[in-house]
Amino acid sequence: MDAIRAPAGLDHSEAIMPCFSCGARQTDPVRGASPWKRGVRQDAQVLICPDCQRMTDLDLDTCAACGSAALICRLGEVECRACGEVRLAGHRPDCPERPEGPEGLADEVAAALDRVLGRLTSHA
Repeated sequence: MDAIRAPAGLDHSEAIMPCFSCGARQTDPVRGASPWKRGVRQDAQVLICPDCQRMTDLDLDTCAACGSAALICRLGEVECRACGEVRLAGHRPDCPERPEGPEGLADEVAAALDRVLGRLTSHA
């Protein structure tokens, strides 16, 4: 099976992830900075298309320290790009369904490695 390859200028996650709000997928990207933005919603990394970025209430997670929505989620951590605050994903009082502990982290690490290495297998 051939691996999905990201178009030039995009990382693998942007090539296959739709906008979390409207489901649109980026097509025929131009060179340079992508107009798509990253965000975190319920401790999961999401992409936001340019049209949805104009919406005022995207229900994105915000930083507990500074209130910014400029968050990224990777390898079991959520980091604020505005102030640098880092917390473990799943450690929010409003998100108890997120798996915690080594099992949840192992699954997220495996998924991140699959994305980086371009594998299409799923870990159950």
